[in-house]
Order: sequence, then C-alpha cells, then structure tokens
Amino acid sequence: MNYAQKIEVWSDKHHFLLLDLGRMLLGTIIFLKGLQFVSDISVLDSLIRNSKLEFVSFLAAHYVACAHLVGGILISIGLITRVAIVFQIPILIGAVFFINPLSGFQNLNSELSFAILILLGLLFYLVYGSGHHSADRWMETHTEK
Repeated sequence: MNYAQKIEVWSDKHHFLLLDLGRMLLGTIIFLKGLQFVSDISVLDSLIRNSKLEFVSFLAAHYVACAHLVGGILISIGLITRVAIVFQIPILIGAVFFINPLSGFQNLNSELSFAILILLGLLFYLVYGSGHHSADRWMETHTEK
C-alpha cells in the first residue's frame, strides 16, 4: 500500500464532519471569487497587466474565471475534488507569488494572506480528498455491482 492509500485509509477511519464543512466552504469561496471575476473582469485584467503576465492576460482571465466557477462547485459537492483542486493550485500560486505580492501584507485591501490561506486549504484537501460527505463517496457506495 503506497503512502497516498495509507492517508486515505486513515482519513476514512478518523473522519471529522468539520473537515467536510471546510471543503464545502473552500469550494464556495472559490466559486464566489469566480463570480466576482466574471462580474468585473477588468479587475482581474488589471491585476494580470500589472504583474508581468500581460501577454497571456486574455487567456488567463478566462481560465481563472472558468476554473473558479466550475472548480468551486466541484469542490463544494465533493465531486472529483482532487482534479478540481489541481486546476485551482496554479491560479493560487500565481496569486501568491506574482499578483498579490505587489501590494504586500501592509495594504489593508491586500488579498495576499487570504490567497495563502486558500492555497493551504487546497493543498490540504489535495492530500485529504473529498471526505465522507461528498458526491465521490456517495458514488462509491451506491454503484451497482
């Protein structure tokens, strides 16, 4: 049994409802951030333009919005959670290392600490998985054999 399988077996035996609620909250926050990007794409475009990534601003803006909207829903309901998280991680790494450091921790409107917190949450659920109360678990237990 490899290390990832051992972690999954441990998490099945030591399940906490708060971890599932945390996953749902994380997905909801990501979805709401996607809605914010869609409703005001100029904010995202200006952030990207100011961050030395101007050459891909159009594609990046659409990738971020779509990945947050779809990924947020998938993470919230616990459906292919790890795959959805893999699509979120590059966005958050970009936010932490390229976009938000321009304003730093000192700025009251800075989202750097929030982006770091979300990135840590994504990394946690990438290892932990979708949890007991999820669509993935429901599909595992309700498959016809």
